Amino acid sequence: MRVLVVDDDLQLASLIAFALRREGYQVLHAANGESALALWEAEQPDLVLLDINLPRLDGYEVLRRIRAVGATPVIMLTVRGEEDDMVRGLDLGADDYIAKPFSPKNLLARVRAVLRRSGRQPPADLTLGDLTVDVDRQEVRRADGTVVRLTPLEFRLLHYLLVNRGQVLPAELIIEHVWGYEGDGDRTLLKQLIRRVRLKIEPDPAHPRYIETVPGVGYTIAKPAQAMPEAHSG
Repeated sequence: MRVLVVDDDLQLASLIAFALRREGYQVLHAANGESALALWEAEQPDLVLLDINLPRLDGYEVLRRIRAVGATPVIMLTVRGEEDDMVRGLDLGADDYIAKPFSPKNLLARVRAVLRRSGRQPPADLTLGDLTVDVDRQEVRRADGTVVRLTPLEFRLLHYLLVNRGQVLPAELIIEHVWGYEGDGDRTLLKQLIRRVRLKIEPDPAHPRYIETVPGVGYTIAKPAQAMPEAHSG
């Protein structure tokens, strides 16, 4: 699930991105209205978090242009809390409206609600073989109740791969998610992290069947194979 964060306050955008990544979302960022529209058109995110006071094109105009051709869910983020501003945003087609300042917990709840209403909510299946990923407790358990001890980085990696199940995630994107924009992650550290997670969750770490390496690109957790429908003779 990809979220486009549009805000020229880089510190706030970084905090929003951190909160979203901890929940497994991929995050795109634009600091002005023009680049927001370009990213939206190129990447087709699942949700847009859109500030109103933007350089070049304000948030209202960005929303108007998105709504002219698309139905991507949009949550307006702004310091304006007046009723007229809220009404204007909602009349233009915003799905929700949050006045700054707001808590990450409230923001994430609104994001989940909007995605749920739009039919784009994140995958609910957070199981992998006999493993269940418990996001609230930040832990992984086997079917027999045994807890698989993962470090915060290991859990963040596994959760990110799992909520994006079926997608091949580039190594650079995983590094940015796990270590953050200004983290010290690199491809070598990512390989080591993948290896540690495989040792803890794979039935046979030497021949992994959960976390797959895609040479030259990155990593993925494949979607479960679907059973073929039985043939019926006429």
